Amino acid sequence: MIVVAGEALIDLVPHDRGDALPPLRPVRGGGPYNTAVALGRLGSETAFCSRLSTDAFGTSLVERLVSEGVSTQLVQRGPEPTTLAVASVAADGSASYTFYTGGTADRLFTLPDALPDRTRAASFGTCSLVLEPGASAYEELMRRESARGVFVALDPNVRAELIPDPDAYRARFRGWLPHVSLLKLSEEDAAWLGAGLPELAAAGPAAVVLTRGGDGLTVLTRGGARYSVPAAPVDVVDTIGAGDTVNAALLDALARRDLLAPGALAALGADGWGEILAFASRAAAVTCSRAGAEPPYAREVGGASL
Repeated sequence: MIVVAGEALIDLVPHDRGDALPPLRPVRGGGPYNTAVALGRLGSETAFCSRLSTDAFGTSLVERLVSEGVSTQLVQRGPEPTTLAVASVAADGSASYTFYTGGTADRLFTLPDALPDRTRAASFGTCSLVLEPGASAYEELMRRESARGVFVALDPNVRAELIPDPDAYRARFRGWLPHVSLLKLSEEDAAWLGAGLPELAAAGPAAVVLTRGGDGLTVLTRGGARYSVPAAPVDVVDTIGAGDTVNAALLDALARRDLLAPGALAALGADGWGEILAFASRAAAVTCSRAGAEPPYAREVGGASL
């Protein structure tokens, strides 16, 4: 089982980019939530670990998890409202967000007693590692699971507008890296964090995967090997959820190859990484080809062949 820990929220996405004040369409989202849905669609046994509201939005978020085959046994519920993110989509399909997080349910996440014994990997990232008091609970969960040998994936998915003290966050981020097996981040994340791939790989992760938009994906391993693949061709509708899909596709591919055990990534060479990165690139392209965070099913990207 792959456990995805972090926030779920509602994206308010514009219907018409040409309108100065477009009507907004509610879409279920949040980086960890999108990752869990993508994993479910790709066929991985997945559980979502978060705190969701009992309001109508929260109920809808839970219903989608169930419909996508994602376990909700680790989902906490509360009466607080659901976090909202208002999306602005540029002409090239890239998205930016304004967040409304005051007093919302996902911020009040508390450390669960234990994850299921069959947990092979735990994935963390995005707003959930920024917004207190939940951020400290997620961080404690990350450290605890890493200490018991669980493969830890981290996608910081930096939302600078939510970070009041950038230097403190950067220091905290570096403190996570010794507990991380796979770090996935974008070029924008790396630039904001002020860190290059060699520095990040040296800090602890067995592999660091960098998403480079239209230029594809690159991985740097702890041993210093670097492999890249081009981006899969696609007519971009928008990029919402593309990075989350990459995160899910990497975990799905590694799970299918039985590479979530401690030290297993060291066995991957150029051919293996090339196939995994190409799979993640194809999966992200499908997501970019349709509006909103709508990741692919395995049949759309050849997932079963890995």
